[in-house]
Amino acid sequence: MNLTQKLSSKNLFVFNLVLIGVIFGFSLAFLSFSCSTPQAKKAKAEENSVTIPQDALAVAEGLQTAFRSVANKVLPSVVELKTVSIRRQQVPNFNGIPWEFFFGPREGSPNGQEREYRSQGLGSGIIVRRDGETYYVLTNNHVVGDANEIVVAVNDGKEYPAELVGKDERKDLAMVSFKTTDVHPLAVLGNSDEVRVGDWAIAVGNPLGFMSSVTMGIVSAVGRTGGPGNNINDFIQTDTSINQGNSGGALVNIRGEVIAINTWIASNSSNGGSVGLGFAIPINNAKRSIDEFISSGQISYGWLGVSLTDLDKDIAQALGIQGKRGALAAQVFLDSPADKGGIRPGDFITQINGKDIRDVNHLTREVGELKPGVTAKFTVFRDAKSVDMQVRIEARNDAVAAENKKLWPGVYVVPLTDTLRSNLQLDKNVQGLYVAQILNETPAAIIGLQRGDRITGVNGESVKDLASFYRLLREKTTSELWFAFMRGDSPLETLKFKR
Repeated sequence: MNLTQKLSSKNLFVFNLVLIGVIFGFSLAFLSFSCSTPQAKKAKAEENSVTIPQDALAVAEGLQTAFRSVANKVLPSVVELKTVSIRRQQVPNFNGIPWEFFFGPREGSPNGQEREYRSQGLGSGIIVRRDGETYYVLTNNHVVGDANEIVVAVNDGKEYPAELVGKDERKDLAMVSFKTTDVHPLAVLGNSDEVRVGDWAIAVGNPLGFMSSVTMGIVSAVGRTGGPGNNINDFIQTDTSINQGNSGGALVNIRGEVIAINTWIASNSSNGGSVGLGFAIPINNAKRSIDEFISSGQISYGWLGVSLTDLDKDIAQALGIQGKRGALAAQVFLDSPADKGGIRPGDFITQINGKDIRDVNHLTREVGELKPGVTAKFTVFRDAKSVDMQVRIEARNDAVAAENKKLWPGVYVVPLTDTLRSNLQLDKNVQGLYVAQILNETPAAIIGLQRGDRITGVNGESVKDLASFYRLLREKTTSELWFAFMRGDSPLETLKFKR
């Protein structure tokens, strides 16, 4: 078969027809794919897109603007405090052993010399007052209290030498000052009494040396007690991130007002890192301190002259004050404001000037805030009724406040409950009051009472319960005091203490 015949054959015709069909099909599929792909992509994009509601976005942006405004307002008034503490230590020398042991130090020997050690520290502070070219910075005592050198670094990077104005360990507050002709804004102090749990809380300071840091959280609790170093403040607790270096810095509200001074953190980590438990001194606790630091360099405290104790349920029941809030005056200093004003051991103090007292720490703070020389009204619960008395407050003297010789009567007693009788292996019918503690050098110690004794009488009259014990102390001991008591199985009497 020649070529012409092959090209005109039926088989070739079918093959060409199939080939043309395949080419046409591929072309049609490609064209369809090219046209449909952008549409599919567009549909997919629309399906995955999320439109943020404008009202929600406006709220978020408004809050962001508020935080920016707070930062801009507060940062210039919060400073970094760089401190240097210098201590000297004897330098040991072993080069001359055994020569110096037998013959003494040789000429030029460094024995007896001291070496200087410089310890650096960092903290924060708040510019709270200005007098001409002098600026006053409020901070914590533990930041600058022992420093020999202090430098204030402000937000714009400038540094100024500073000096200590005053310090106070009881409140862990201190003040330093620096001088400059530059103008620096003062912090706006808020009202910490208005702070509530759940409020915004913004911390401004220099954690770990990172200057001018701002962190945000909420107020977790108010009225916290138990700070380090027997601090008498009630604290604002916050989950705002606070770390070392934040101490002395500002805790502010959403308006940029200082509501507290960041002071300490609770942490179970080895490096003391933040775990969301930060504590700050309410600014109202420091407002009077600011004035006193500037005027006199120290804080003066009011003194009442009582030794206070919180109640347990047994003592509260024995005195008939279950459910009441306040503080029990277990001891009273002789010739103190409390003694002169009529407060006696066993009085349960419930109010000062009409303000309710929550507990021992609260009473301590409220008395401390009273200015020496003022007369305050104290309300006490005594013999199942409230009694008001006027007390003229005196200035606290630490030496007098620690003088046990005037602490009356110097014994802490508790009622004999069934549990206590069982623990002491006493018969269930044994009566009296158990002597839980005797304070050294007090009248009770001088006349021979000991811990573990059971008091059965005061000045010849029988003691039936805790209420009668305090009543007899109040009414029968104006000139002298003695106790009838049991020591083991032996009935005894103490010596008589003449007042």
